[in-house]
Amino acid sequence: MLTLTRFDRYLARLIIVPLIGSLVIAAMLLVLDRMLRLFDFVMNEGGPVDVVWRMLGNLLPEYLSLGIPIGVMMGVLLAFRGIAISSELDALRAVGISYFRLLRVPFLFATLFAVVNFGIVGWLQPVSRYSYENLRYELRSGALGASIKVGEFASLGKGMTLRVEESLDNGRDLRGLSVRAQGENGQSLAVTAARGTFLSTDDPEVILLRLKAGTLVHSPGGGAVPRVLSFEQHDLPVNLPNMASFRVRGDGNLEATLPELAAKVFGADTPPVERRDASATFHRRLVQCVVMFVLPFLSLALGVPPKRSSSALGVFIALIALVTFHKLTEYGERMGSLGRVDPFLAQWVPFAGFVLFSLWLYRTLAHVPGGQPLGALDRWFGKASKLVSGIVGRLVQRSNWRDDALSAG
Repeated sequence: MLTLTRFDRYLARLIIVPLIGSLVIAAMLLVLDRMLRLFDFVMNEGGPVDVVWRMLGNLLPEYLSLGIPIGVMMGVLLAFRGIAISSELDALRAVGISYFRLLRVPFLFATLFAVVNFGIVGWLQPVSRYSYENLRYELRSGALGASIKVGEFASLGKGMTLRVEESLDNGRDLRGLSVRAQGENGQSLAVTAARGTFLSTDDPEVILLRLKAGTLVHSPGGGAVPRVLSFEQHDLPVNLPNMASFRVRGDGNLEATLPELAAKVFGADTPPVERRDASATFHRRLVQCVVMFVLPFLSLALGVPPKRSSSALGVFIALIALVTFHKLTEYGERMGSLGRVDPFLAQWVPFAGFVLFSLWLYRTLAHVPGGQPLGALDRWFGKASKLVSGIVGRLVQRSNWRDDALSAG
């Protein structure tokens, strides 16, 4: 394992390209659906658009926990499929190189990415999840500088309401402003202005609303006659509302690192319900890392097509198997946290089934004479394809097509 031959380096080059490509494509597909929802959420909250990319960046480690296994599996599978179709695999087997020897480089990749995945699910993912929730809180509270929504009444501090007809230059140039401020002792202030903008002050809790070309109506209260003033420029101070600081990290097991989860699981003073919830998340994160060492066996077995066949059925089955395993562990985590099943068994029983399935496929290919794990499935798929094409052929009268073509010239 410590020395790599020329073929090992050649196989590594075959693996790395589809591995990185599959990883990027999987991450982009997983991010795409959330990106649309985040754009909708940020626009409804009136926040800046760039916060969407910050939120997606904090969600990326969560998607990489699935994208990395898919990338490793597809990289190894497509590499072995390529050398099998080109008969390079038959030449290697003819000179006495075993299938297990061929797994040296795939296991090196699996080990490397298992360590990367361990760091992601163990430390990076909880911290980034907390940062994501912090951004959501700041966006809803207005701490990110949420823009004034055009055509709607917005509350600015205590007793002050603002309405804007038009917003230009990313909110720096406001047009058609209407402001009403309610003061003490029944006093009120109503202002309309053609233009306005927000300015910062030395006091971080106060901003300045500079109005231009408008009219001000001041009502002293107590039945006094209101005063009406016209102005070219008027500065109106706005007291920012007090914003509570965001909570500390650790609200739920999604924001807890692996050492923190382990302290809850094995701690003597942890309440039973909290230990059960932590155990469900703890074992699932371990399974997400350990499964990397099973993927080389599955990829090799499903990457080698049957003789005299170039079917890509193995790629389809491999993706279904890995995604199904991921969903089973995700469902097991929820059921384990609810106490409907033991958290340990909810993760490690599906993992044991996935291991046995992968090793059975590998044993069929490597140790059964003439064994082809995909042979029967490929034959069934071929029969099903012929059956479907036969049914379609009966439903569509091809003779009519031929007659129409001949009559057309």
